[in-house]
Amino acid sequence: MSILRIIRVSLMALGRNKMRSFLTALGIIIGVGAVIAMASIGQGAKVAVEKQFNSLGTNLLFVRPGSLSYRGRHGGSGTFANLMPEDAIAIEEKCDAVQYVSPNVSGRAQVVFRNKNWNTSLQGVGAMYPEVRNWEIEDGVFFDENMVKSGQKVCVLGNEVNENLFEGEDAIGQIIRIKKIPFRVIGILKARGESGWFNRDDMICMPYTTAQRRLLGIKHVQSIDVSAASMSETAAAQEQIEELMRIRHKIAPGAEDDFNVRNWSEIAEGAAESTETMTLLLAGIAFVSLIVGGIGIMNIMLVSVTERIREIGIRMSVGAREKDILFQFLTEAIVLSLLGGVLGIGVGVAGSKLISRIFASPALIPIFWVAIAFCVSASIGVIFGFFPAWKASRLDPIEALRYE
Repeated sequence: MSILRIIRVSLMALGRNKMRSFLTALGIIIGVGAVIAMASIGQGAKVAVEKQFNSLGTNLLFVRPGSLSYRGRHGGSGTFANLMPEDAIAIEEKCDAVQYVSPNVSGRAQVVFRNKNWNTSLQGVGAMYPEVRNWEIEDGVFFDENMVKSGQKVCVLGNEVNENLFEGEDAIGQIIRIKKIPFRVIGILKARGESGWFNRDDMICMPYTTAQRRLLGIKHVQSIDVSAASMSETAAAQEQIEELMRIRHKIAPGAEDDFNVRNWSEIAEGAAESTETMTLLLAGIAFVSLIVGGIGIMNIMLVSVTERIREIGIRMSVGAREKDILFQFLTEAIVLSLLGGVLGIGVGVAGSKLISRIFASPALIPIFWVAIAFCVSASIGVIFGFFPAWKASRLDPIEALRYE
């Protein structure tokens, strides 16, 4: 029997029970669709994370109080008060590989303008904050070094705060109240969007000196953001900062640092790796449903063999060989899995776009994962369809013809 004839006979057999064939392929459809949807959402999340990190540049460094090991055991940077504004000044003056420095403090407060109020994040920063964070000013200006030194009550609004408090009205020059203290608005930051759980547009920047004295009542800073002169000098800047801070904080050789310096590119790589790991985990879970679909195919093919024993006996009696019967039933299993694979790709693409629209998250269709899912679905047809096909080919023709 020719290969084409065997394929045609297999398709005719599947067509006689269209609903059963579709339900059998449904496990593969769901499995392939789940793999593609999970992979596309994960890939989209990875690209979004990389984009957010790259928007801040790859030459960014963070100086935080407390060693990494101690913070991991006992809490965050807010526990420590050993990082001072003088440390930031020393870094800027004595580290050749450093270009810009911004001491930072932060908190939250209710902000009031006339009859409107908004609870937002307060960021006390240095005059070079926009340069450090690569953040443009949409309207007005950012405060300068003189305003920082004198602790002036001025502020720059994030885009979302501006929209909620002023609703289209010109905010520049207006007076808002933060913890009942009047602040003059001098600028609006350009919209940057969300970064994970934190909305970067929902904040107000002010001189860190003003935040220290007027709002927080502290003398230390909670962090120092540093921008290296170039991406190639980031490692050198990190080494210079660590050496300088050890000297300033009088840390003995071999003793644990009471600060830590984190490289933004390392953080970005770690975030991307975490996202990729989560994608693989989700795709792996989705692959389990493909295995379940394969078991369904084997089950239905065994039922089909039992129902068609007499048919198999007739084919053998008129000249069909064992390999013809084997190939016929194996072809039916492969067709079912390939049909499920093709439909599953469509379901996966549609599902990823739907999830992306509902949760406002990017989704990228990874061709690699599409190919993998399709190849796995075809392999499942071969693997799980082989036993029923082998069982059909090993039937005794005489016993098969007697079967009722």
